[in-house]
Amino acid sequence: MRILLDESVPRRLAQHLKGAEVHSVHDRGWTGLKNGELLRRAESDYDLFVTTDQNLQFQQHLTNYALGVIVLAAQSNRLADLV
Repeated sequence: MRILLDESVPRRLAQHLKGAEVHSVHDRGWTGLKNGELLRRAESDYDLFVTTDQNLQFQQHLTNYALGVIVLAAQSNRLADLV
């Protein structure tokens, strides 16, 4: 499984996702892209997009993308809280 971590997700979360190939938006040079463009690029290379953006579902029609999306909800975006 190939996973892309959004800018809001600490890159160190990748070490907790065993058995997956994980990259970040930063790794790909996609920092600053709007969500629609980011999801369009990601769907061709990734199976799953992980974000903490609670508003993503209201900003994008997620069913339009061939990509799973997980929105993490925690007290903060700190690694310890997300794990």
